[in-house]
Amino acid sequence: MKLNVNGELIDVDVDVSTPLLWALREQLGLTGTKYSCGIGVCGACTVLVDGRAVRSCITPVSAFTDSQEIITIEGLSSDNSHPLQRAWKELDVPQCGYCQPGMIMSAAALLKRKPQPSDSDIDDSITNICRCGTFNRVRQGVHLAARIGKGGKV
Repeated sequence: MKLNVNGELIDVDVDVSTPLLWALREQLGLTGTKYSCGIGVCGACTVLVDGRAVRSCITPVSAFTDSQEIITIEGLSSDNSHPLQRAWKELDVPQCGYCQPGMIMSAAALLKRKPQPSDSDIDDSITNICRCGTFNRVRQGVHLAARIGKGGKV
């Protein structure tokens, strides 16, 4: 089957029931998208599909067509120049960093929908889990990215 990943139409040879996460990591070598809970709760596996945050560990590849744009953390920007990546670096948001690709992708979906989100918008939209407790810095990072990118458009 063909998937449109990071702007490239790619043949993926997997069973149609395979979760997108495993096709990305094992078939395409895109290991920035992380595996953690395996039940779609933690958000470490979050990618964008047509601009929406999707938990890739519970979504089979059969759910996608080649016309749907799947963006992973690797596809957000080739040089870490995306406003969210710049804000994360400037504010030193992550501690261990494991959950951060999913956090950034959830934040990108939020900023696409709501270019100037409130704290409440951020709390309601970014439901990812961070064991290190960086939620306050994540919130600050989203606000900074909104200022840097005039909406942090993906």
